[in-house]
Amino acid sequence: MDDPRLTLSGIPLSPVYGEGPLPGEYPYTRGVHTDMYRSRLWTMRMFAGFGTATDTNGRFRELLRSGSTGLSTAFDMPTLMGRDSDHPWSLGEVGRAGVAVDTVEDMSDLFADVDLGGVSTSMTINGPAAILLAMYVVVAEQGGVDRDRLAGTLQNDILKEYQAQKEYIFPPRPSVRLVTDVIRFTAAEMPRWNPVSVSGYHIREAGSTAVQELAFTLANGFAYVEASVAAGLDVDAFAPRLSFFFNSHVDFFEEIGKFRAARRIWARWLRDRYGAVDERSLKLRFHTQTAGVSLTAQQPETNIARVAIQALAGVLGGTQSLHTDSHDEALALPSEAAARTALRTQQVIAHETGVTGVADPLGGSAYVEWMTDEVERRAEEIFAHLDEIGGGSILEGVHEGIQSGWFMGEIAESAYRFEREVNAGDRIVVGVNAFTEGNGGSGADLLRVGQETEDDQLARLAAVRSGRDSEAVAASLRRVVADATDPEVNLMPSLIEAVRARTTVGEIVEALEGVFGTYVETAVI
Repeated sequence: MDDPRLTLSGIPLSPVYGEGPLPGEYPYTRGVHTDMYRSRLWTMRMFAGFGTATDTNGRFRELLRSGSTGLSTAFDMPTLMGRDSDHPWSLGEVGRAGVAVDTVEDMSDLFADVDLGGVSTSMTINGPAAILLAMYVVVAEQGGVDRDRLAGTLQNDILKEYQAQKEYIFPPRPSVRLVTDVIRFTAAEMPRWNPVSVSGYHIREAGSTAVQELAFTLANGFAYVEASVAAGLDVDAFAPRLSFFFNSHVDFFEEIGKFRAARRIWARWLRDRYGAVDERSLKLRFHTQTAGVSLTAQQPETNIARVAIQALAGVLGGTQSLHTDSHDEALALPSEAAARTALRTQQVIAHETGVTGVADPLGGSAYVEWMTDEVERRAEEIFAHLDEIGGGSILEGVHEGIQSGWFMGEIAESAYRFEREVNAGDRIVVGVNAFTEGNGGSGADLLRVGQETEDDQLARLAAVRSGRDSEAVAASLRRVVADATDPEVNLMPSLIEAVRARTTVGEIVEALEGVFGTYVETAVI
């Protein structure tokens, strides 16, 4: 086997080049680990979810056979919105854009024959995130895996939903309470679990710039720190398990500068503003996904090149895990063949390019260092604005920015500016406004989810409802309501009890809506 510490010509490589601070040293601009990928590659965490839990379980097992080292779950729109598959709003959406999960039985089928004690799992869910985590805990325990052995990540980043993605259920303040309940629960009982993945990805997909993505994401992270401290936690009790999720877009060096600036800002703010002393609290760890919004329906095979370049930016920026989009995603959910090609892209970067042989190979580049500084400077201007409108609190600044529509307005303006540039031809998108030869059709073999999937899921749900103890369900919902009414009580134990009783996601959400209310966005024009 070729030694990754030698070039193809046999030239030996040093672990790192340049002078300090080096990788693994504060403020971690050059990476959170001393050797970075020389000693351990990033987790290749492929995002998957469609149809029923059984359908997605098959895709999971195929990805693991193909070399994926982590699983990431995409849920369908009804699940994301906390509605059961038989709710009137769910008609036509069940299993279409992700996997349908209504009950703990679905969660059990989703991870059938997957070693939950040995595989790291990520779940992209926000409004009902605490409920899905409760289901995961119950399924693991039924399989003999104690909760303290579970490793993975719950997205659970509700603030960015109000700013960008819009998959919210309850108003912001009780929603943040649910986030802090999860943080408190996992800090006490799930030491290997990341309770929040603070997500810039969706902010970027909504049209933000790289600077806005970075600043809004880190501001949300600071807000969760402030909320958790206010809930009685010491910052070093939970901050080491906070994680982040960034987009890797097409502007190669800007993306690398963004990742490097993110680590430096987080380390400084956690130490100097929030008083963290544990080194692990200062190390910003993040997952990266290539930019879905950059994928084109025209000439979809060109997306393979886009994804490879974006993935390389994530690696050179020091990501801890990576998802590569499939080239057919602008047309449909990823096909199995396209998902395999996306995974192979990561494997080529890891094993053939030589970029893993040196920690932070771009460190010291005049351009990269300047870009890192400039992205950081512009992000700090946004933090100053949020701090001012929040009266000295980033948490309150974020709440005010949501309520006033400031975040939405900033993102909308950036998206509009980009579209004007593309429409005017000032910004080239290959296959869209230039080099359009061959746009006649893709001929791709697309994954299609039909009506039979919805019918199957409705039958599964009906079977669970008919076979459960209705009195136990009612009792569990009464406890959920009682615990939700008392802000000092952590909701996680009652949610775990409820899902054990086979209470559905929708039933629990409706009970919580009776206490918390439902959020209705104020239109911003």
